[in-house]
Amino acid sequence: MADTGDWRMRRWETTHRRVYDVAMGLFREHGFERVSVGQIATAAEVSVPTFYAHYPSKEHLVMQLPSAEDMEALVAALPAELPLRERLKHAPAIWVSAWSLEEREATLARWRIIAATPALRTRAAEFERTTANLISDALRKQAGGALPPADAVVVQVFMAAFTAGVLAWADRDGERKLEELIDEAFEAL
Repeated sequence: MADTGDWRMRRWETTHRRVYDVAMGLFREHGFERVSVGQIATAAEVSVPTFYAHYPSKEHLVMQLPSAEDMEALVAALPAELPLRERLKHAPAIWVSAWSLEEREATLARWRIIAATPALRTRAAEFERTTANLISDALRKQAGGALPPADAVVVQVFMAAFTAGVLAWADRDGERKLEELIDEAFEAL
C-alpha cells in the first residue's frame, strides 16, 4: 500500500514548483510590479488561497529566507577559533559553495528581479535583517549565552555588505563572480 503522505508531499512540491516557475516567467516577461498574485494563480492553475498556502506573499517567491537550521549549520561550519569578523568573512564562501549550478542560476534570476524592482531592493533590507537575526541566534546558541551587542551589530553590517555584493552581482547580470563581489563589499568594511 502506498504511503498517502508521500503522495501528498510530492503533489505539494509539484504545485509549489509550478507556482514558482510560472511566477518567475511572468516576472521576467512583465516585471515584478505588473504581476498580481491572481495572475500567478491563474497561470499556475491554482486558486489564490492555494498560492498563499505555498508562499506568504509574492515577494517570498523571489526573496527567499534561509531557515534557522540553515544558519545554525553555516555558523557551525565557521572556524570557531577566529574572531567574529574573520568568521563572518568565511560565511559567504561556505554558503555559496553548497549551491548547485541550478541553484546559482535560480538565485541570480531572483536577484535580477530584486535589483530591477525598486520596492524589492528596499524590501531586501528587511530580509537581510531577518537573516542577520537568524545568524545572531545561531551564534548565541553555539556560545550557549548572550551575544554581545557589538557582535550583533557586526552581524548586521556583514549582512548589509553581503546584500550589496549580491545586488552588484545581479546588476552586472552575473558577469563577475559573486564571491569576488561579496569579498569587495566585505573589504569596504
